Amino acid sequence: MTKRVAVTGSSGLIGGALRHALAERGDDVVRLVRRSPSAPDEVTWDPGHGLLDPGALDGVDAVVNLAGVGIGDRRWNAQHKREVERSRTDATGTVAHALVTHRDRTGDTVRLVNASAVGYYGDRGEEPLPETSEPGQDFLSGVVVRWEGAARPAVDAGIPVAFVRTGLVMAREGGAFDRIALLGRLGLGGPMGSGQEWWPWITLVDEVRALVHLIDQPQLVGPFNLVAPGAARQRDITSAIGSALSRPAFVPVPRLALRAVLGEFADYVVASQRVEPQALLASGFTFEHPDLESAVRWMVRR
Repeated sequence: MTKRVAVTGSSGLIGGALRHALAERGDDVVRLVRRSPSAPDEVTWDPGHGLLDPGALDGVDAVVNLAGVGIGDRRWNAQHKREVERSRTDATGTVAHALVTHRDRTGDTVRLVNASAVGYYGDRGEEPLPETSEPGQDFLSGVVVRWEGAARPAVDAGIPVAFVRTGLVMAREGGAFDRIALLGRLGLGGPMGSGQEWWPWITLVDEVRALVHLIDQPQLVGPFNLVAPGAARQRDITSAIGSALSRPAFVPVPRLALRAVLGEFADYVVASQRVEPQALLASGFTFEHPDLESAVRWMVRR
C-alpha cells in the first residue's frame, strides 16, 4: 500500500535520496520547505518560529525530519555552533508539536522518524556502543541529547518516534567521505591522527533503505544506530579507499594540521566511536553493504 510521507531537509544528500526512493516505489512525498512553495508537492514551514500548519499533515502516514545545518560544512565558531544546535532543536520541536496538535484535532497518529547522530556517544575509544549506551560529555553529545529531547512532546503523547543516529555516510558524491575520496584520488588519503580510531560508517544506499524500513514499521520506536555492522578503524577505511582507487594511502595527516584547517571540528574527525547497529539488526533489517570492501567498491565506482 502506498504511503504519504512528509520530508524536511529534502534537498540534502540523504533527504534527496530518500525522496527519490519513496517516489520510485509509488509513495506520495510532501516536501516541507522554508520558502514559498514552487511545486505542488511543497508546503511552507518556519521552524525558526515554530510554525507548521497541522493541516499540512492531513493524510500523511509519516514525517521524516532531516532538517539541520551542516556540521562540518565550515570552520567552527561560536555562531556556527549555535546554528548547529538551534536548527535541529527548532525543527524537531516544531514537528513534534504539530504532530500532537494534528492528532488532537483529527484523531490520526502520524509516525515520526527523526534524524539524530552518533555524535550522541562522544569519543569512547574501544568501547562497543549499542543504542543503550550513555551519552558522551562533549559539545556534540550535548547537542544530540537536546535534539532528541526536542521530540519529547510527541513521545509523551504516545506518537511513535524513531531516532536515527546516523554515522558517517558514504556516497558517490557529497557526504562525509567526499573530501576523503578526493584526497585518495590524489594519493593523499592517509590516516588522520593515529588511524586507530573506530569510524562508524554507512552507505547512502543503506541509510535510505533503513529510513524506509523504519517508515514502514511504526511499532519500532526509540534510538536506532544507522551504521554498518562492519565496524572499521580509520586507517583501514582510508587504506580500503586507496586500494579501490589504486592509489597509496599511507601518508598520515597530523592532528595539528587538521586543527589548523578545521578548528575545533577536527577533534570529532579523529574521535573513536565503535558504534553497533543492534536495534536495527534486531528489527530484521539487512544491509546491502554490510562490510567495508563492498561499501568502498560501491562508493568509488563512477
